[in-house]
Amino acid sequence: MPVLELQGITKHFGAIHALTGVDMSLEPGEALGLMGDNGAGKSTLVKIIAGNFPPTGGEIRIDGQPVQFSKPVEAREKGIEIVYQDLALCNNLTAAANVFLGREIKSGIGPIRWLNHAAMVKRAGQLFAELKSETRPRHLVRQMSGGQRQAVAIARTRLSNPKIVLMDEPTAAISVRQVAEVLDLIRRLREHGIGVVLISHRMPDVFAVCDRVMVMRRGRKVADKMIKDSSPEEVTGLITGAIHGG
Repeated sequence: MPVLELQGITKHFGAIHALTGVDMSLEPGEALGLMGDNGAGKSTLVKIIAGNFPPTGGEIRIDGQPVQFSKPVEAREKGIEIVYQDLALCNNLTAAANVFLGREIKSGIGPIRWLNHAAMVKRAGQLFAELKSETRPRHLVRQMSGGQRQAVAIARTRLSNPKIVLMDEPTAAISVRQVAEVLDLIRRLREHGIGVVLISHRMPDVFAVCDRVMVMRRGRKVADKMIKDSSPEEVTGLITGAIHGG
């Protein structure tokens, strides 16, 4: 059974039709590449899945059950996490502090509570080990590479044992070596049975780690193909409109 299903999703912003009748599915442990030009509707679709705003029409199902989200915390409670392009990390804090930001582990008796830094460092270290990342819990984020920052953001999603992780352009502004690190992180998520939706403009990344590619154009889905049955040339044609999807 798909962990996520979208059926006939539409979104209108006044007279602007951002999405029209979009269907999508995602299996546990599957990576789906979401591609399309700027304005194709990719980010709008992902923000609907993440609970940032409700669809105008259509249905979202998690594990076969219809759901409605009015805010991101409701999507998170259903197992959906998102890693935004800007990562939303605090540069002046350690990796461990960023992983637990807003979800800190506290100790104490009765009303007297304090942050349990040792427990957070230990758990963050376990998460980085699971992701096979060299990121260190006590290191400051401002001293980290782009790949290590991604590891911090992805480790943060793992705290809640998510079913689905949505990733918005995770390799847009990092070096070639760091791109390889991030693609390995995506593979680790898949190994843990987590479904991944990867928004990317980078064709090599999608073809390296995704099982399927879904192409959007002007708010509509124009193709949904297995990677093994497609090619970068075909996907480029679908994105530009030179090839019409069936």
